Amino acid sequence: MNILINFRNIKKDFIKKENIFYLFFALIIFFFDRITKIKILNNFSEKTFIINDYINIDLIWNIGIGFGLLSTESNIFYHFTSTVIGLIILSLGYFLVVSEKTDKLIYSLIIGGALGNFYDRLVYKAVPDFIDLHYDNFHWFTFNVADIFISIGIILFLLRSFFTKEIK
Repeated sequence: MNILINFRNIKKDFIKKENIFYLFFALIIFFFDRITKIKILNNFSEKTFIINDYINIDLIWNIGIGFGLLSTESNIFYHFTSTVIGLIILSLGYFLVVSEKTDKLIYSLIIGGALGNFYDRLVYKAVPDFIDLHYDNFHWFTFNVADIFISIGIILFLLRSFFTKEIK
């Protein structure tokens, strides 16, 4: 009985105008990420395109999670990781619906980026990363637009956690 009541409350909260706005914002991020990836996939091959002394376009396929972590050739581990990522996205969607306005923005940034990379995991079985930041011979992890939004969301989440007091 409690579960039914909670689902009814979630459904009622979901259709609030502000929640629709933040979910739409997450979809805009998703589509912006898709457009950049489609542009890169259609116009660049495996060779590096130098933009300036600090940024290259270098298409690589990431089978791991953020910044290539946990990359493996194991299909079982890949599918397990993809399932966990999908569940995390659903959880973040729940938190977006039940949270305060500031947190809704943070969750929508993370969800939008995560959906972009999750889509690639499902369709391509890997995520195309292509932004290569470097200084001389030091190269940061190659990443994509979705990673930028996920990182901004996580940084804002951490900053909010450090600088807000919890009222007890």
